[in-house]
Amino acid sequence: MSNLVSEFNEYREKMNEVILSKDNLVIKRLWNLDTNTYAAGALDVKTKELLGLVASMVLRCDDCIKYHLGKAHELGVSTEEMYEVFAVANIVGGTIVIPHTRRAAEYWEALNEN
Repeated sequence: MSNLVSEFNEYREKMNEVILSKDNLVIKRLWNLDTNTYAAGALDVKTKELLGLVASMVLRCDDCIKYHLGKAHELGVSTEEMYEVFAVANIVGGTIVIPHTRRAAEYWEALNEN
């Protein structure tokens, strides 16, 4: 696994454990709501992850972008599909999204090295 991917995953896991160990009910409920939002429903999981990715790119949250890229990779999203998602994010968000697209492309390449 690429260092870029493993470092992100290890840090995310470590800090999630720290945060959840504090047993804050509001945070637990919020994270549960997030988990349930991405479960299959009228929309399938893949579609929801790609929607989450576009929203994360438009909001310019690099950690969120990496998270959704990882999930999309696990779900078998192709590179062709991913670049269509990048295109939508750039049209919706404008040119300010371009630096995040660069980092997203770098992370997508790292995910596909495996």
